[in-house]
Amino acid sequence: MDFTHHLQDQSRITDEDVLRFRREVFEDMIVSRAEAEGVFALNNSIEDTSKTWNDFFVEVMVDYCVNQAKPHGYVTDNNADWLIKQITKDGHLDTNSELELIIKIIEKSHEVPTSLAAFALSEVANAVMQGNGKLICDNELKPGVIGAPEAKLLRRIIYGVGADGRVGISKEEVEVLFELNDMSVEAENHPEWTDVFIKAVACYLMSVEGYKVIDRKVAMKREEWLESDTSDVSGMLAKTLGSLGSMLKGGLFGGAMRSGSDTMDDAWAERNAAMEAEAKQTHVIDEKESKWLVERIGRDGVLHENEKALISYLKKESPSLHASLQPLLDKVA
Repeated sequence: MDFTHHLQDQSRITDEDVLRFRREVFEDMIVSRAEAEGVFALNNSIEDTSKTWNDFFVEVMVDYCVNQAKPHGYVTDNNADWLIKQITKDGHLDTNSELELIIKIIEKSHEVPTSLAAFALSEVANAVMQGNGKLICDNELKPGVIGAPEAKLLRRIIYGVGADGRVGISKEEVEVLFELNDMSVEAENHPEWTDVFIKAVACYLMSVEGYKVIDRKVAMKREEWLESDTSDVSGMLAKTLGSLGSMLKGGLFGGAMRSGSDTMDDAWAERNAAMEAEAKQTHVIDEKESKWLVERIGRDGVLHENEKALISYLKKESPSLHASLQPLLDKVA
């Protein structure tokens, strides 16, 4: 969709232009693919824009990528691929609007594809190493140095993916962080970068097997329940209560309801103990993970300070480290 006819001046986008765009795009409360592509085309072709345009641009794209596909709040692989293609169409990422857009999408979504999070990290890494242009909030970049603003951006991306409490970091994301660490090893980086690097890699190693995102089918069922009318909800509630009664009669909780509050407390204690045991197992770094870490750290033949700090952190936080990590442990002892 071509929106250029709304512009008073074809070389710039003013606040008045944005008001007209807003009326047209949100008139039916739905952002279509054609409208999203039209807004992106303007953002790629016109550099002289107002602050209200950047806000509008991010709002439109977040709405399209996060809220249009069901289940709402989940970015589909298709939308993630479309977004990356739109951003790279003009050969570069606009750090004032497009990077903020990706981060907002990650923060507002329950789940995004690994490809989108890794792409965002890669773009920040490229901006840091090249040092050309500006990051969000007009923070000037110093080539090859990871300052506090850059570290905060990386943290927003990494932990934004788990904004609803399900922190899980992919191997692709961790590889980007290792590359950035290798490239900036001689730089006077901000201490916050060390913290981001260590905890992100540790999160990957200690939760990679145990982290499970919600199944899309389950999410769809939840959404269908929320969107049902009153009679449907009442029927589903009746079925749920009926099923609960059957479970209790069948002794699912070991007679907890029949035996009083003490037995119910015991049932919950057993459940919590089982969850704690599973969590501890998740934190064990096994042979496969240890082998990857040894190979990754040794890729450039140097054990960097951040990598030493990582090994020390893992030694402290993980209840069990595989024997293959012993040579690294000896180096930081």
